[in-house]
Amino acid sequence: MAAEPMRAEPIQHRDDPVSRSRRWNTRRVLRRAVLVAIVLAAIPLVLTLLYFPSFVHPVSTLMVKDLATFQGYDRRWVGIEEIAPVLVQSVIMSEDGQFCRHHGIDLGEMRGVVEDALKGESTRGASTIPMQMVKNLYLWQGRSFIRKGMEAPLAVYADLVLPKRRIMEIYLNIVEWGPGIYGAEAAAQHHFGISASRLTRRQAALLAVALPNPITRNPSKPGPGLRRLASVVERRASRSGAYVGCVLN
Repeated sequence: MAAEPMRAEPIQHRDDPVSRSRRWNTRRVLRRAVLVAIVLAAIPLVLTLLYFPSFVHPVSTLMVKDLATFQGYDRRWVGIEEIAPVLVQSVIMSEDGQFCRHHGIDLGEMRGVVEDALKGESTRGASTIPMQMVKNLYLWQGRSFIRKGMEAPLAVYADLVLPKRRIMEIYLNIVEWGPGIYGAEAAAQHHFGISASRLTRRQAALLAVALPNPITRNPSKPGPGLRRLASVVERRASRSGAYVGCVLN
């Protein structure tokens, strides 16, 4: 009995219904992913414009986290005119001495960080006040090259659309100064029992040097190292002059 000849399986051509359906689904997923990325990128751009008026009081991602986890927080918004000038001077001279001169990022400091990284050396911080502001408003905490890459263009954009004085006002009202303590007024009340408008030069310097690590650095109970740093910032703040002119003049 002769063997029945084998039947070749039908070849699915590129334009058959199954292939077309798969390609359509892939394109649809990609389009949705691109749309989501565009929307996420547009959110901080739109919010930054909405934060221009002084009556708008933004909150940080950390504040949102504290609310979401039912921890709560203490933040009492005050206008920059209600914050002692010595705190503005101290924060600028401690955190971002070129604040009034750069446009969101300090290119000199950034080049130094890149050079250190290429040499395999530990990198120093190069975050400007606009970068810290956008990080607190829109991004997450912790060290990450991805986050830094997002910070830089957002900081340049924020510096373009917001006056320096408004950037400083927002920053001083959202920055963390201890667990659940946000902004200059809450920090002054919590650590020294006075309003932000009554801070002394020494108290302002202690608050400024606590900013890099406000969870472990306590301005009201400073150790010898924190006191030495505060003395340096206090001297710099007393000679800040043109360095703070874009905010205080």
